[in-house]
Amino acid sequence: MKHSGIEEVDTPALLVDVDVMEENLRWGQRKANMTGVKLRPHTKTHRTPALAKRQVELGAQGITVAKLGEAEVMAAAGINDIFIANEIVGPIKLKRLRKLAQQVRITVGVDNPKHVSILATAFASEARPLEVLIDVDTGYGRTGVKPGQQVLDLARLILQSPTLKLRGIFTHEGHSYKAENVAEIKQVFRHSQENMLTTARLLRQADVHVEEISVGATPALLVGDVLSGITEIRPGTYIFLDAAQGNILGSYKRCALTVLATVVNRPISGNVVIDAGVKALTAFVRSTGMGRTQGYGLLKALPEVHLSEVSDEHGVFNSPPGYNFYIGEKIEIIPNHACPTCNLYDYIYGIKKGCVVYKWPVLARGKSQ
Repeated sequence: MKHSGIEEVDTPALLVDVDVMEENLRWGQRKANMTGVKLRPHTKTHRTPALAKRQVELGAQGITVAKLGEAEVMAAAGINDIFIANEIVGPIKLKRLRKLAQQVRITVGVDNPKHVSILATAFASEARPLEVLIDVDTGYGRTGVKPGQQVLDLARLILQSPTLKLRGIFTHEGHSYKAENVAEIKQVFRHSQENMLTTARLLRQADVHVEEISVGATPALLVGDVLSGITEIRPGTYIFLDAAQGNILGSYKRCALTVLATVVNRPISGNVVIDAGVKALTAFVRSTGMGRTQGYGLLKALPEVHLSEVSDEHGVFNSPPGYNFYIGEKIEIIPNHACPTCNLYDYIYGIKKGCVVYKWPVLARGKSQ
């Protein structure tokens, strides 16, 4: 595309500093390579096939997605090894899953005997079995069976189903976001991995083949070590980082993603109103742990300044002494959470030295079914 300056981009718009993003991507791949594990990045963060392909180019072993709709978009773009880190339920989705599994390598999560039953039935007429990973709850408390015997019981049920193939186990140590310091994040990550490794040993002792022991949460991987025996990591937000991750690192220099906004009003002395509100930034606030966020995003140029309120179309912050923001001025906001922010935009503008060098379509935007 013809290069243009940021001043030619209308607002609100989603920007990515390409150089910072590339270093984040290379950091993630280096971490995987150095620890001898596969990197399977979670692309729910960006929902953008062009960026998923870049992750694969740099060495990723396929991708992870959260939703079947995301998987369909990524497969249509040519990515052929996809793990849906979620449970698939309902006849409409099962029909779509069968079609997708005929085209690319698909693996899905299970954490309940009912999942095993419905998947086994749905794939009874298929030429090859559906690959599955057992979802293990290592402390987050959202989905998954408890480590140990419950995993073994579910594994044995899967092995009785010729239309399914058990690849291994996976977890998401999302509770690392709630940790109050780096030491606690590391402890959460280590404990999670130890539970996974102990569970894998139990399965193997029962003659259950375990190919994959998969873990993943960006905070844990930012500061923690991957234990020997783990086979795969699945960070998502690492590609961009955001205000929550910057809080954990104590710096926002690695935050590649920003929302470009325009100052549209100065109604009260000290107040600045921009054209980016909930529909451009989300109203996400992380209230606990090291990643806790203040307000609804922070100014890239003045990270100590946070948006104090957001409505549908507007955001408001208090101008610090000595700064005179003017109507028409463009500013960049680091969002609190990258994933829902990306889902609000049709395009991501890749920026280098103030110039637009890429315009990536967010093709999986809204693909949450």
